[in-house]
Amino acid sequence: MPDTDRQEQIQQFLSDTGWVSPPFSVSFLAAGEYNANYLVASNEGQSVLRINHDSQLGLGDDQIAYEFKVLTALADSGVTPKPLACHPRPDPLGGGALLMEFIPGRPLDYRKDLEKAARIFARVHTVPVPGGLIVQADPVTAIADESFGLLHRFGDHPLKKEQEQILSYHDTVQDLAAETLPLFEVEPLCLVNTEVNSGNFLISPDRACLVDWEKAVVSCRYQDLGHFMVPTTTLWKTDILLTPADKKTFLQTYHRHACPDIPFTDLMEKSRVMEQTILLRALSWCFMAWYEYKQTDRPLQNPDTFAKIKQYLADIPWILQSAA
Repeated sequence: MPDTDRQEQIQQFLSDTGWVSPPFSVSFLAAGEYNANYLVASNEGQSVLRINHDSQLGLGDDQIAYEFKVLTALADSGVTPKPLACHPRPDPLGGGALLMEFIPGRPLDYRKDLEKAARIFARVHTVPVPGGLIVQADPVTAIADESFGLLHRFGDHPLKKEQEQILSYHDTVQDLAAETLPLFEVEPLCLVNTEVNSGNFLISPDRACLVDWEKAVVSCRYQDLGHFMVPTTTLWKTDILLTPADKKTFLQTYHRHACPDIPFTDLMEKSRVMEQTILLRALSWCFMAWYEYKQTDRPLQNPDTFAKIKQYLADIPWILQSAA
């Protein structure tokens, strides 16, 4: 559908629902792998309309309502967009729709924003946990199981060598799950984002926020902390690798604001376990997504994303070495 037709369709939808008072304009803002976002500008201010096209959590048409519930739980944190309205059914936009606060800002800069990111996580992880969300109380096992499913989603996947490399690492992570289960058995659960690359942060002089909550679950804090620090995250949108000193600075700030009663050595150890685990999920998703890009009519495609997918799959030994 041409952009002008799509924008007219969205304008009609917003008029019919009464979510935005006329006059208002609609313009394309950004698209991820599973959602497209449009900027809505009216006399009342700016907002974002998010249209969902698929679910990483296997929720089907319930995906956008799930994200709305997450954002509602986080509304008072001050570091996430406030949800304004939700239309969970795919008609008439071809996917569920969510209207939320527009937050201006730039992507996170790892060279100067590590402490801001740590404070964002501290605010998120201390929000009361709502019911009705997916729970991953044993995060290493849950991610290993999810990754195994991604690696076997398409039986005719042609990248057999890459599959074998990742499956071998999957065995390593399964062993890690058994070894580290006692570390997480008594860990308090919190709401975690699980997708924390630099492009999902919005930083401005007045505010620092984390957006894109489609894959949030209830789990341990270390899912976000580990995910934030691994090379597959930092290199996704930048050319930055965090040094041990960078990681320590980030974790010390988080520790001070979120959980000063936890021994810092425990925080570092558990974050390191999750770093190793998140690498498996990142590579498994890239393996699955490569097939979607090459072999299916994927509704949303981003050439930069596909280039990064190919790069990671070509660099599996180097990526896994970073987890050693």
